[in-house]
Amino acid sequence: TSPGSKLDATSPGAALGGPVACVSKVELRVACKALLDRDTLNKSDPCVILMVQNQGQWTELDRTEVIKSNLHPVFAKVFTLDYYFEEAQKLRFEVYDIHGTHSIGTRDDDFLGGVECTLGQIVAQKKMVKPLFLKYAKYAGKSTITVHAEEISGNNGYVELFFCAKKLDDKDLFSKSDPFLEIYRINDDGTEQLVHRTEVIDTFISPLSIYLSFSMCEASVCHCVVVSQCLVWDYDSRGKHDFIGEFYATFREMQKIGSGSKVTWDCMNPKYKLKKKNYKNSGVVILSDLKLHRVYSFLDYIMGGCQIHFTVAIDFTASNGDPRNSCSLHYINPYQPNEYLKALIAVGEICQDYDSDKRFSALGFGARIPPNYEVSHDFAINFNPEDDECEEIQGVVEAYQNCLPKIQLYGPTNVSPIISRIAKLSAGEETIKDASRYHILLILTDGVVTDMADTREAIVRASYQPLSIIIVGVGNADFTDMQILDGDDGVLRSPKGEPVLRDIVQFVPFRDFKTASPAALAKCVLAEVPNQVVEYYSHKAICPMPPVPSCDSPTSLANTPTESLPAVGPTA
Repeated sequence: TSPGSKLDATSPGAALGGPVACVSKVELRVACKALLDRDTLNKSDPCVILMVQNQGQWTELDRTEVIKSNLHPVFAKVFTLDYYFEEAQKLRFEVYDIHGTHSIGTRDDDFLGGVECTLGQIVAQKKMVKPLFLKYAKYAGKSTITVHAEEISGNNGYVELFFCAKKLDDKDLFSKSDPFLEIYRINDDGTEQLVHRTEVIDTFISPLSIYLSFSMCEASVCHCVVVSQCLVWDYDSRGKHDFIGEFYATFREMQKIGSGSKVTWDCMNPKYKLKKKNYKNSGVVILSDLKLHRVYSFLDYIMGGCQIHFTVAIDFTASNGDPRNSCSLHYINPYQPNEYLKALIAVGEICQDYDSDKRFSALGFGARIPPNYEVSHDFAINFNPEDDECEEIQGVVEAYQNCLPKIQLYGPTNVSPIISRIAKLSAGEETIKDASRYHILLILTDGVVTDMADTREAIVRASYQPLSIIIVGVGNADFTDMQILDGDDGVLRSPKGEPVLRDIVQFVPFRDFKTASPAALAKCVLAEVPNQVVEYYSHKAICPMPPVPSCDSPTSLANTPTESLPAVGPTA
């Protein structure tokens, strides 16, 4: 019998067809080596304070226990943080020598060293080892800090349950019952919480049997280890559903189902049991099958070594205005970055934490380029067709600034060539069949694309590849038509009507964030990426790679210029 649709299934895991979105939580464990010895008679008594940056201000989030007389402490305290890919979550670890029961002082003698980083850097490496610094970027001897990251899985799968029922009591006079099932979790305090309500089975025929199948969040089911209450009802369109019976079950009981075996419960009506001497049950409910599905999170893939390769594509069409003119969107103001640079830096600085080699592709379109000054809609802004990558985000910024005097802004605004190029690149890597690399393409443009049909076709093709596309509209143009590329208002289709496999495009006008911080722009445009990554690999049935062992040695100091070292000092 096919399920009806009279009742909406309700619960965190109702009618699941895949993963349920939830906030990722990360546990951080800390250890130090070769700390400075600040005490005269004994070794230092270290403690680590975790600071977080909010709106430019550092505040203490938590601190470890104090370990007496130890220069190589391994702390038992675990720091727990909410993790957001789309935010640059800045952290600072500060190590202090604690004297007795007194609070941490501000004396330099108490400060054993500190380091700043982002949570993204830690989870991308899974195990981060860094040297500690004193004030004024001075090394704290050979002192290092090691931070291990581990995700706390709030929901790591879903369960498919296949129920059937036989000989249920008939509650209707002129027709057969329309049954549905509710599962409640019984909490520790005795209260009940609805976990799932199935759909209604329309008027099933004699013999009185129903067949239900549904999915629910594994986390919801697993909490039923103690006991859960299952109620069977006869649906009534006025909402006065007739109670058929109930049974109690645990997830552990459900898991006893094996090949060919089934789990059966008597569906009991307590009132009938009291009134009728020979009452046996009001039917039988049978669990005919149970399937557990593992659902991986974004952090599972990142911690398994998945690299996020970042590519930026910049609009060099004439509508931007002459870069030498201060009114141009490409004007290089020595005191303030233009909108192109603001968007590039905001998004790029977050993405760079997830790419170990810190090399990023930088492309341009819509310009006449040397030496022949022919129009190109797909050129490397460093003018090296063999290697379009730049060193770190700063390298992309420099390539952009060096490129402007050498090109002639022209047109039209065609973005399909670059989308097709990156899609082809990511498709070539797909032959590896593992979750080793995912691509993010950031397109910065000042106008509506002129090759809309080709762009839609390119996006549909790209939706089958490990790729997400972010489009930021720069300037004051009317970007209404660009919303068609963003799948939030409906499924994007190719000119021939083929839909995208998955929504991979996020479009935002930069002007919506003119008065906001760069972090707000990055948060908006990158918020959908983690789900897009998981959706791609889930569709391909590709599991995360095994975690890559981290080197126990700290980041090499030999090639680190003194000017780039963070100026870390005591703040407590």
